[in-house]
Amino acid sequence: MPPLSDHSDAPDDAPVAYSKVADPDRTLIEEAVTINRPASELYQFWRDQTKLAAVMENVVSIVPEGADRFRWTVKAPGDKEVSWVAAITNDIPDRELSWQSEDGADVANSGRIRFEDAELRGTVVRATIAYDPPAGAIGRIVAKLFQREPRIQTRRDLHRFKQLMEAGEIATSARNRRQREERNEDQTITRELEETGA
Repeated sequence: MPPLSDHSDAPDDAPVAYSKVADPDRTLIEEAVTINRPASELYQFWRDQTKLAAVMENVVSIVPEGADRFRWTVKAPGDKEVSWVAAITNDIPDRELSWQSEDGADVANSGRIRFEDAELRGTVVRATIAYDPPAGAIGRIVAKLFQREPRIQTRRDLHRFKQLMEAGEIATSARNRRQREERNEDQTITRELEETGA
């Protein structure tokens, strides 16, 4: 029986997360969100990498380390942190940014963020990330248990970015326990008053 395809040099037009040329030793994720803002505005925000720490929930800090190089420090499972220096490797204004972590990274990674025109709907922001999880498959399982798995975080962070760019703020739970304690609010008293109709 002849092979299904002998066009091994033909370009792979599958989404990168499903590409046949993807490195099988790396975890590859791709997430996208449509944001009702022009690509140029979204690109400019993303290009200033230090601003991303305010949007990305698990990022502790992003510190410049020279031209187009940034040290990322990120929360990891078990109250730990991991760090790496990433260099911007491709910069197409208003369209795309690519990066690659440098040798010695706690989590080797690379990726691309693309800004695709969606006409009246704004811009599709597409993040593609390849990474080597610490401890391999076991590390992926532990990360999922602690809600630090990159696929989950990428989806959340893109939605936080959407909120910030469209509404000017990131929605949070306005009445969590710490905030109630800071305001000296006693929810038990509130519930009793509601139950008695007072």
